[in-house]
Formats: sequence, C-alpha cells, structure tokens
Amino acid sequence: MSRSEFRLIDQLFARLGAARADVAAGVGDDCALLRVPEGMELAVTTDTLNEGVHFPAASDPDAVGHKALAVNLSDLAAAGADPAWFTLALSLPDAASDWADGFARGLERLAAECGVALVGGDTVRGPLAVTIQAMGLVPAGQALHRRGARPGQGIYVTGTLGDAGAGLELALGRRSVSDGAVADALRARLDRPTPRLAAGQSLRGAAGAAIDLSDGLAADLGHVLAASGVGARVELERLPLSRELTAAVAEPEARLRLALEAGDDYELCFTLAEDNEAVLEAVAAACPVTRIGTVETEPGLCLAYQGEPWRGAAGGYDHFAGGTG
Repeated sequence: MSRSEFRLIDQLFARLGAARADVAAGVGDDCALLRVPEGMELAVTTDTLNEGVHFPAASDPDAVGHKALAVNLSDLAAAGADPAWFTLALSLPDAASDWADGFARGLERLAAECGVALVGGDTVRGPLAVTIQAMGLVPAGQALHRRGARPGQGIYVTGTLGDAGAGLELALGRRSVSDGAVADALRARLDRPTPRLAAGQSLRGAAGAAIDLSDGLAADLGHVLAASGVGARVELERLPLSRELTAAVAEPEARLRLALEAGDDYELCFTLAEDNEAVLEAVAAACPVTRIGTVETEPGLCLAYQGEPWRGAAGGYDHFAGGTG
C-alpha cells in the first residue's frame, strides 16, 4: 500500500517520541521551536545511515529505526548530554507501509525509552537512507570533549568490544556460528546498540576526554590522542571481550582485531585521573567499565600484549573504503 508524504508523516511520525514541555512547536510546522533552559548548552550531532553501507539491505526495519537514533544518542552520551530532541530526514524508494511501519516502531521504542522527542524533518523519494540530527542539553562548561586527555590518566571503555564486528561478519556470511543464542546476541549488538547515556552524564565535568566507539577502538582512541596532543599505551589482554565473542571467534588474534578495528560497538572510551574513584563508581553503576591503558606523553598509540609490543596493524572502519559496516 502506498501513502503520500503527508499521510506518512501524520500516521507514523507526528507524535513519535516523548512528550516534552520544552517543545513550543514540533512536527507539522515549518520550523521546530525549542526552549533551551538558562545555564545549559545545546549539544547537536548528525548521522546518516545508508542501505548497503551502514546496514545490509535485508536488515529488519525495526532494527534500522533503533540504530539510526541510537548512533546519534551515542554521540550525545560522549558529550555528557541529556538527550532532548531529534529531527528525521528519510529517503524511501516508495512509501511502502510495511518497511516504514517497522522503522517507525524501532524509532519510537528507543525515543520513548530515552525521553527524546521528534520535532521535525523531511521525507523524500530516493535510495533508502536515514539522517537523524539529535540535540541534547549539558550544563554550561561541563561537556565532554576529545581534546582533554592528559598524561597519567587511565583509559577506560564501557561494555565489551568487537561484538558488533562479529555480528556484521555473521550478517554478511563471512562467519558462521552453530549456537543460535550466540549468533543472536552478536547480531543484537550490531543491530540494536545501547547508547551509554547515563555513563556519559556521570563523566561530565570530570573526564579528561571522551569519544564513542563507532569506527573501532584504535581509530577512535587515535582521534582523542591527536586532539589532545598525547600518546597512549593499551594493554590488549585487558580489552573486555564478551562470552559470545569468545565462543564465536576461536582465534585469539582475530578477537583482538575485532575489538581494535571493528566499528559499531558504540561503547564509550574515556580518560580519567587516578583520584576520581567516585566518578568511576558512578559509571560502573550504569554499565560495565574496564581500564585498558594509560595516557602517555610521547605521541602515538602503543599496543602491548602481556608486556610485549603487539605487531599487528590496527586500523578502523573507513566510510569511503567500500563494503558494509
């Protein structure tokens, strides 16, 4: 069944997400009107997901809806922001109800869970692509940045690493797993990442630097080091690997490569001074957290395994290198 753009907006998106008193005008007006409280700064981020690049063509539309919002909320988490509003630009080959309905369900579920409201956007006919701009609020002067890492600070990550990369290999048929529960868990990490909002909020005003892991630990930590003008030593045996990843990937080096190089984990990587135990406990109350290394003065990323230099290359996901990821 086809539907016009206006019917699509009215039936699926007009009242999507949380009801918020700080929305003076939302979906249905030419512009959204939003109230930013005094003493707060506005954090804004935008991400685009293209079919065949950021998600396989056969992906569940519910999962695409979830992920499209989750990757933006993850950026807000890396800034320490409270999520508030988002806009949606949706390109569809046609207004087929089945795909759009499933997409809206996944979007709605996460938006309601995180208290964020859809306040505007656009729908067009074209190749399947989703662009979301998310906005959040952070107390003035307390936002997290990439540029604040300092020598001596510990380097930490939330959750586990490499699961989404293994899930992508399963989705593309590059890896097989006989245990259905393991396969489902890894695919869930790829399709429905969890934005670490509470962890990011616990870090504001305290972390030296923070970033979300979208393109792989090595690449994203490299961005922090470059912005901060420092280096780091990471102990690879400390990388948090899930039981499911260990079950699915028998080769230890392959696990480390997934943890270092695969994108889409959307965990947080942050630096924190040694005397911030209370902050670390607050993060740990929100999600698992692991120290993986130390910020050093000498620029560059030093990878070590059981005390010895690790000779493997460590890259990250490149949007212009081709493939699906």
